[in-house]
Amino acid sequence: MSYDRGDVVEAGDPFTDANASRPFLVVNTDAHPFHGDQYVAVTLTTKTWYDKTIGLDDADFVEGGVPERSSIVPWGVASPGHEDVTDWFGRIDEDIVDRAVEDLIGYLLE
Repeated sequence: MSYDRGDVVEAGDPFTDANASRPFLVVNTDAHPFHGDQYVAVTLTTKTWYDKTIGLDDADFVEGGVPERSSIVPWGVASPGHEDVTDWFGRIDEDIVDRAVEDLIGYLLE
């Protein structure tokens, strides 16, 4: 099974020690050259002090959900490999995924 744009998965956290994991939102399309083997993803966080995160609630999931109230961190880019994914939480509405990608592009182009 490969993961698709909008899927929220758990994988190893490259921003902390090697034993930690966190949820990620897969943002690449299947046009990604290594789709199914590697993903472009942005992090989710339960922290609330960031001003520019994209808050999520249960209605934002078209399937599944996360165990804790979370927000998308569009500037927290990672590229987990398929073998690094340990769990699948659900899928987020495409409009929210598009917003996260647009925010990320804004950080890269401004």
